[in-house]
Amino acid sequence: MLEKNYDSAAVEPRIAKAWEDADAFRAGEGAKPGAETFTIVIPPPNVTGSLHMGHALNNTLQDIMVRFERMRGKDVLWQPGMDHAGIATQMVVERKLAAEKLPGRREMGREAFVEKVWEWKAESGGLIFNQLKRLGASCDWSRERFTMDEGLSDAVLEVFVSLYKEGLIYRGKRLVNWDPKFETAISDLEVENKEVDGHMWHFKYPLAGGETYTYVEKDADGNVVFQEERDYISIATTRPETMLGDGAVAVHPSDERYAPIVGKLCEIPVGPKAHRRLIPIITDEYPEPDFGSGAVKITGAHDFNDYQVARRNNIPLYRLMDTRAALRADGEPYAFYAAQALDIAKTGHVPNEAEVDDINLVPDEYRGLDRYEARKRIVDAINAEGLAVTVKDAEGNDVPFVENKKVMQPFGDRSGVVIEPMLTDQWFADAATLAKPAIASVREGRTNFVPKNWEKTYFDWMENIEPWCISRQLWWGHQIPAWYGPDGQVFVEKTEEEALHAAIQHYIAHEGPWKAWVEEKLENFAPGDILTRDEDVLDTWFSSALWPFSTLGWPEQTPELAKYYQTDVLVTGFDIIFFWVARMMMMGLHLMKDEYGNPIEPFHTVYVHALVRDKNGQKMSKSKGNVIDPLELIDEYGADALRFTLAIMAAQGRDVKLDPARIAGYRNFGTKLWNATRFAEMNGVASDPKFVPEAASLTINRWILTELARTARDVTEAIETYRFNDAASTLYRFVWNQFCDWYLELLKPVFSGEDAAAKAESQACAAYVLEEIYKLLHPFMPFMTEELWAHTAGEGKTRDTLVCHAEWPSPAYGDEAAADEINWLIDLVSGIRSVRAEMNVPPSATAPLVMVDANAMTKKRLETHDSAIRRLARVEQIRLEDTAPKGAAQIVVGEATACLPLGTLIDLAAEKARLEKAIEKAKAEATRIQAKLSNEKFVANAKPDVVEAERERFAELEQQLASLAVALARVSEAG
Repeated sequence: MLEKNYDSAAVEPRIAKAWEDADAFRAGEGAKPGAETFTIVIPPPNVTGSLHMGHALNNTLQDIMVRFERMRGKDVLWQPGMDHAGIATQMVVERKLAAEKLPGRREMGREAFVEKVWEWKAESGGLIFNQLKRLGASCDWSRERFTMDEGLSDAVLEVFVSLYKEGLIYRGKRLVNWDPKFETAISDLEVENKEVDGHMWHFKYPLAGGETYTYVEKDADGNVVFQEERDYISIATTRPETMLGDGAVAVHPSDERYAPIVGKLCEIPVGPKAHRRLIPIITDEYPEPDFGSGAVKITGAHDFNDYQVARRNNIPLYRLMDTRAALRADGEPYAFYAAQALDIAKTGHVPNEAEVDDINLVPDEYRGLDRYEARKRIVDAINAEGLAVTVKDAEGNDVPFVENKKVMQPFGDRSGVVIEPMLTDQWFADAATLAKPAIASVREGRTNFVPKNWEKTYFDWMENIEPWCISRQLWWGHQIPAWYGPDGQVFVEKTEEEALHAAIQHYIAHEGPWKAWVEEKLENFAPGDILTRDEDVLDTWFSSALWPFSTLGWPEQTPELAKYYQTDVLVTGFDIIFFWVARMMMMGLHLMKDEYGNPIEPFHTVYVHALVRDKNGQKMSKSKGNVIDPLELIDEYGADALRFTLAIMAAQGRDVKLDPARIAGYRNFGTKLWNATRFAEMNGVASDPKFVPEAASLTINRWILTELARTARDVTEAIETYRFNDAASTLYRFVWNQFCDWYLELLKPVFSGEDAAAKAESQACAAYVLEEIYKLLHPFMPFMTEELWAHTAGEGKTRDTLVCHAEWPSPAYGDEAAADEINWLIDLVSGIRSVRAEMNVPPSATAPLVMVDANAMTKKRLETHDSAIRRLARVEQIRLEDTAPKGAAQIVVGEATACLPLGTLIDLAAEKARLEKAIEKAKAEATRIQAKLSNEKFVANAKPDVVEAERERFAELEQQLASLAVALARVSEAG
């Protein structure tokens, strides 16, 4: 006999071991001969990671598809693996070293530090895989890959070298997001922009040589509203420390105020007076005449917008900061470089990038200062010299014009420090070229996004894509396979030996000093004499971009690659469409070709799921204290309950608002199935291999078999079209409502009756339907269904297969006449129950049922199901009449009307008063909420989750009022 209660803590480890012992999830296990393949690659979690709710949702949805297709007999591979997570892992290990009071990264050196990271990975990395197994993820764990394992590292080298030789990877100096804590470039996608309190300072840039001009402001009609002689141009900035690197001041071409001074020079109001720098005043479309003074300082090496202006106008890019965002302290004294900059400003001749980068325009007194300390001192110095724009204070005194305002500031998403736009030498991939086939693939329908609206996001990003900065100034990661010769010549090869061979050929072939130098080195050669390796590593997402094919053995042409590529569907959150999805598309289409040389997409579908938020719709974060740990939920409710909750709430395009109370509710759903199985077992229900659905004779059995077939079709279609919530909802309704509440309830008289044939058929039919339920539910609730499948094999018997390998239900049976008859019965009983509940009829009270306008079929059904109606609807007798009796509540069922004379069972006047009071209360609350929602200020200023909660409550009240109105109408009708 089945245990009275389902104990997930005991069952789940046992079932997991059974799967492991059977090697149940190995690629191709359980597949039919010659089956088509179904492949999913797991979005590789970070080696530092632990399971969070996003992982739980993402992997639940993948596992539903994988188990579904495995049961359909396909040759399934769910490829697992982990990402080496460059910055995150390096940060974890550095913290660990500090906590253990061991030498830091720089003290121990690169080789020793990388060894420490590998040690940490062996000890602590990969915790998340065990957590995914607890969730029930049915990956082929024997094929686990790591983005820095030997095979994937070979793939990375192969791709880098080939793209470099095609001209699609290059080294150049560009403005990047620089993280001063980690001292590395990071991508735009790793920058979190936050609104913070800031200041806008207004300064005067004096015109060179004391020159003056007439500054005129006009209104919209062209009337002069302000005019004065000025010997300066006014500049506003939120970052005064960057003034030291200004290369120009820009104004809009249409701005008449500054037309007299365009082309002239102005003076940066900071630094030694004897060496004040002059910069040109230029025109560009970037400045907005109506914003601030309309004049913008251009610091091309430390601002992304300024960088574009500088590039358009051949303005020098003066770098001010070192890798820690302190002001530069290298090179000659300031006066030396100021003279060079003055010559550039006067002649307009800009040296090459390297020569400009050598110019350190930080005055000696500011060198080595932290950027914020430098800011403070620069502002103080400008104010002291009287070069701040002034305004009158409350007492009428002139004071520096400083606006307190909110500013958007970029922070590193991992370091938490303010990012500095920095001009540095980096490696870049030509993303614009690589993106073209990836854009075409989606436009032409070879790759589809679900939901489709995500295609717009994809196109917006891909069609405006910038060069991809692929280098990182870290030690943990794939070191870039580039070596530099003595003159800076770069050699890109897979190994140092190949690079050295290329270098020797290069230098020996060219006459000059380096030829002799190399020849001399070769006489007593030692490694490292000729070449120096690039110290940078690749962006983590470079190796992840190769994931769909590198995990299958590429660049080797392995059997797995031939069989399982292209993969089928990628399941991902929207937050990594740019990080990962777009880059996999670019790399896959460029590198993977069919036998005719046509590009192969890495997947045909990208399913984008929503975020998991808390029950109030807020994003989960540690700072809010609303993070829900999925492992705690599994401990409390079981993995199946969590999985089913996530699936049934995963409507396309809608975030999941996760309330643990919902999980408890779906645990009850599992309990319902468990109890139904136990009830069936107690009533002699047992698997009968001889049962044939088409041979069933009882209407009730033909009905449940018809509904089962309908459910199987609907669930199959829903999973195929990524409507996981619809699939789960369909199963919930069938199992809870149709099977448990109605079928088993209607079978009770059969099980306790004397008709042996009816009992035997019903026992076999119930067993058959239960087995099909276990199969249909298995992708959603794998642990319980596997346990029930094994248990219901029968005393001392075992199944031929695990349920995870059982054949997916595809019943063709259908008897619509039987379905109509039982569904009519259900509608009648449900209608009577609803009326009784609405009118507050005591549960124990019975009333007569009067049927009006019943046709022959209805009369026959009433006769057939007389005992069931009386038992389930609490009806004492059933009468047929031509007209409805006075004081009866009425329900339309088909062509007939069911009438319930309830006047003797309840106090109609008291019930009417109760309902009217409830309506009045609900209306008052609805009116209050509607007033709130009609208030534009409330909607604009309240938190989005508060507004959404009010909208949801208003919708609930509308529904409640509709139900109360129906109930009041019934009471009035009965009275």
